[in-house]
Amino acid sequence: MRRRGFTLIELLVVIAIIAILAAILFPVFAKAREKARQSSCLSNLKQLGTAEAMYEQDYDEMTASYSSHPGQAAQYTFVDMLAPYIKNTQLFECPSSSARYYGTTSHSGSYGSNITSVANNQLGRPYLYCYRATASFQYPAETMLFADSLATTATPSTASVSIRYNSSTGAFDSVTKLHNEGSNVTFFDGHSKWISYSAMTSTSATNLSIFWRGGL
Repeated sequence: MRRRGFTLIELLVVIAIIAILAAILFPVFAKAREKARQSSCLSNLKQLGTAEAMYEQDYDEMTASYSSHPGQAAQYTFVDMLAPYIKNTQLFECPSSSARYYGTTSHSGSYGSNITSVANNQLGRPYLYCYRATASFQYPAETMLFADSLATTATPSTASVSIRYNSSTGAFDSVTKLHNEGSNVTFFDGHSKWISYSAMTSTSATNLSIFWRGGL
């Protein structure tokens, strides 16, 4: 009895079907993988918000600061200030970012704090996240505290420890869109959620005065 094999056309049809299925499924798998990374990042930021709240309880309802010496070379950063409340430096690393927990004495990670300048100076400094009394915030649930930060091009393993709306240039410094055209954000009341890049960089009066400056 003679066995019948596959013809060339049949093999080509099977290969074409596999190629079509791969083209359909690979983007779906990639999106699902990024969604998982986004969820992990959001969990990190939520825990950073909890660590900030614990810091504030220990320091007379004053926030930590993006820098130990605002406006000067930092001896340590908010990453170092909050580290004792976390005990796991991996929480400073977004899975979708190339930036890692980095430094010797002054550390950075994948996240930046909001240092947009405000009219209400604190200790002679106009930066929002800079040893500020928590009672001074008018919109804690609507004002950004931490968010994904842009990794530097010179040293991809690092990212800025601060992000801001730069009123001098009109730019949004170190703001990134790592997760589905947006960024994970922690607010001053401690809750965290995803915000689209377009919403974060909106120049509307409400966005600049509340989301970036907290009404200050």
